[in-house]
Amino acid sequence: MPTIGIIGAGEVGSQIARAALAHGYSIVIANSRGPETLQHLVAELGPSARAARAAAAGDFAVVAVPLKAVNNLPVDALAGKIVLDTNNYMIWRDGHFARIDSGETTVLELRQEHLPASRVVQAFTHIQAPRITTAGRPAGAPDRLALPTSSNFPDAADLVTRLYDQFGFDTVNNSPLSASWRTAPGQPAWTALAHQTRDELIANLSRAQRLAPT
Repeated sequence: MPTIGIIGAGEVGSQIARAALAHGYSIVIANSRGPETLQHLVAELGPSARAARAAAAGDFAVVAVPLKAVNNLPVDALAGKIVLDTNNYMIWRDGHFARIDSGETTVLELRQEHLPASRVVQAFTHIQAPRITTAGRPAGAPDRLALPTSSNFPDAADLVTRLYDQFGFDTVNNSPLSASWRTAPGQPAWTALAHQTRDELIANLSRAQRLAPT
């Protein structure tokens, strides 16, 4: 199975690591403080996980850190890779980005601008972190949750679709990145994130309306 590089060892990054390890992946995980601060987490995760100063060595990468105005991601190391972005635009946390507020662009498009040689794709934005390892259901289960993805690159969306399915979730492809405003906080797809099936997510995406920034 591939190795996943995870940038960000907080709740989201560590839960994705746990789910991936349970399905046979290897993990390289990094945070902003250095690998020595991840010893306890890596010991818990087991022998298929290791900490590194930069987690771009995987076959593909997960970015589990918020977008910042000044890009601090390893652009060159991530070049050519599919990058799963777990970020949502949280103004209370991130501050205002004028280009997002105006509707000119989306948070995922900005991440793509920050990583111009990577293939950015939305992933795990619509599930509470602890449920990544507990809410999965077999394919065809009537209560199987659906999660959105969007990308400008079909192979990136396909990778996320496979990963979601392995973890026990259905996928609704809401590509390209410019359409990802339909899943932003405050939209119907966001409000119903705890319980929506694939059909419900499709319906919620169709009900999205541009919202004024708050």
